[in-house]
Amino acid sequence: MPGGVCAIHQPNLFPRLSARAKLYAADRWIVFDDVQFTRRDYQHRARLAALDDPDQQQWLTLPTRLPHGRPTLVDQARLADSPRSRRTVRLLIRQFYGRSPHRASVSEVLDAVLDRFETTDRVANLARTSTIALLAVLGWSGEVLDSSAFPTREGRSERLADLAVASGSTYYLCGSGGRRYLDNQPFAAHGIPVLDFHTPVDTDDRLWSRARRISSLWAWSELGPHDLAARLDAVRAAQFLGDPA
Repeated sequence: MPGGVCAIHQPNLFPRLSARAKLYAADRWIVFDDVQFTRRDYQHRARLAALDDPDQQQWLTLPTRLPHGRPTLVDQARLADSPRSRRTVRLLIRQFYGRSPHRASVSEVLDAVLDRFETTDRVANLARTSTIALLAVLGWSGEVLDSSAFPTREGRSERLADLAVASGSTYYLCGSGGRRYLDNQPFAAHGIPVLDFHTPVDTDDRLWSRARRISSLWAWSELGPHDLAARLDAVRAAQFLGDPA
């Protein structure tokens, strides 16, 4: 699409498949890094699911220090114990997905994150790295920008619209969570259509039935890069072409 489609999403650690599918469908990801950090969200944690029984789940959590207390922004949050967090990430992901037939590609993503621990203690940087690595191995080569790099207005929808404009995007891809509060008017004022993004619902497919809860590492380990990319391509086609996913 001329100008491209942007998705605006907070950095999530080894993101869920629903978030990964939305970013995969976009031409650019604006990392929403200058909003308040939320401990009960996914910026510093991921729900891992066992390969043979995805209902067997465990949280992978990076203990996080908030320098400014509750008002701390996402890009200000720091690891409380970087060496320990690195060991936990390495051990848990190998424990859950080390027996996958696609473990080589999983290791590629894991290694990118482990290397990032050597250069940063910012939780957002690690989450960002994990997401980009998961997208890259699928062949996604979109643009990644940080929301903190652009001046915006204060209103929630106004802020998102300003980011879409500043990035040169001509469409904004909105997930179901954002749709609950989004006002289309600030986008319409700039001639930017809002596209509602959906993943398959009301399905017994165990891939999508858990897409909003568990890390996409499970789907990656279960299907491998080729088959997972095909599934996400189908979702993207349904989004923009109206084909069934």
